[in-house]
Order: sequence, then structure tokens, then C-alpha cells
Amino acid sequence: MSSVLEKSLAIVELLVGHPAGLPVSAIAAATDQPASGVHRTLQELARLGYVRQLQSQGDYALTIRLPALGLGFLGRAGITDVAQPVLDQLAHDSGELIRMSVIDGDNLTWVAVAQGATRGLRYDPGQEQGVVVHLASSAGGKAWLASMSDEEALVRVGAQGLMRQADGQGQNAPRSLALLLEQLAEARARGYATAVDSYIAGMAAMAVPVRYHGDGAVLGCLSIAGPAVRMTAERMSELAPRLQQAAQELGATAPGSKFFQANVRALDALPERKRA
Repeated sequence: MSSVLEKSLAIVELLVGHPAGLPVSAIAAATDQPASGVHRTLQELARLGYVRQLQSQGDYALTIRLPALGLGFLGRAGITDVAQPVLDQLAHDSGELIRMSVIDGDNLTWVAVAQGATRGLRYDPGQEQGVVVHLASSAGGKAWLASMSDEEALVRVGAQGLMRQADGQGQNAPRSLALLLEQLAEARARGYATAVDSYIAGMAAMAVPVRYHGDGAVLGCLSIAGPAVRMTAERMSELAPRLQQAAQELGATAPGSKFFQANVRALDALPERKRA
């Protein structure tokens, strides 16, 4: 890491995943920064209201200010306004976890969620809003990759990495580009992408792209996820029409979002070969 801003953002991103806080030594080790520099950065973030020190043990944690800014942005951009009712209804109909991701620059990022499983075995990650989607191992990522040419898909996977650098990845995550391309071809032919014991062990998901006005530029992806023992191939086939219908509904309401409008204008400005 070279810049002060890069180092500061690394600390903030780390603390997002640890709401109970972390000591300076742990933050320094995780971000590969000197403890003295981390302490100075934390003091400055605390002065600005983004971090607080937990007096009981001296750990540092984020304040609510940053999440509040994020929620405020999503609300003013109109993303949650147009998406949440559709997600809630799909969660009710499927009885599983529903997630929506949006294209943000070169990334796909989870922004909205609805849980339809109210009891018993369920998949409930709880902390994925704002997380950049790993493309090669997730259903949403593969749905986006399948919407583009193999050449563009390989470029995006090459930039991010074929394997997810995190604990818990399932044994079925594609470990070769050839296998990934086969899965993308299957997704195009089937009409939806799947990931079983791939992104996370024991979890299965299916996803489709969300297109502006239903058939325009890809804005993001919509997925249904649940325990692999319940989300079988047969059940995914049964859920596919309802998932595709919900994606169409989201695409139809997308013009009501300033964020989506801006994304479409940006895509229109790109050369044809670079559009998803």
C-alpha cells in the first residue's frame, strides 16, 4: 500500500467485517501496516466520527456514520425503493434468501437482500451487503459473466482471480478457466446460472441478470440461495420462471432509480465491444 488514503480505506474495510471491534495489533497484522501508523489513522478516523474506541478493551470499531451514509446513498439513488418490494415478494414465494447485486464500475456488488426462510435450515450470511461479488464461484457472478462474450468474461475473471481468497469456499468452485467457460455456456442455454457448493460450502444458488427495461443493458443480477440439500437441480428448475419474472419486474422499474439511469448512460458511452 502506497497512499495514506489506501491504508485508511483498508482499515475501514477490515472493520466492516468486525462490528465488535479489533485491537490495533490485529488491524496492523491484517492490513500489513505498522502498528504506529494504524494507531494514527484510527485516531484521525475517530476525530472525524467514523471510528470509536471501545473503552472496555481498547479495541476500535466503526461508528454508525459510515453505514448510515451508505443507506442514505442507496435510498437517494432509488435502488432500494425500486428493488425491495420485488425482493420481498420473491423471498415470500421461494422461501429462500434473495439477493440483488448491481454493476458498479468494473465490479458486481451486493446491495439488497430479503430472507424468505423463517425457520429451520436456512442460508443467512447477514453481512454481504456492500461486498464485491466473486464472479467465478458465485451464481450472480456467473450470471453476469454469461451475459457477455467469453473473451470479456475471461478478462474480468483474470482481473479478479479465479479462486476466492477467503475461508469457506466450496469444493465445486471452478478451478480452471475451461470449466468456468463450460458453466457459462450451460447458464446461457439454461437461462440461469448456478453455483452449488461453490461460493460457500453447503450452499446452492441460482441467478439471472437484471436488464434495463427488461431487455436492455445489464444492471446487476438477482439470485435465490439456500442450503444445497434443499436447493436441488429440480427445485431450481421449478423456481426459474419466478426468478426470471422478478428480474423482468426489476428491469421495468429500474428507470425510477437515478443510479441505474446513470449506469445506463455510462454504458451507452462505451464502445460496443466493452458493453456487458
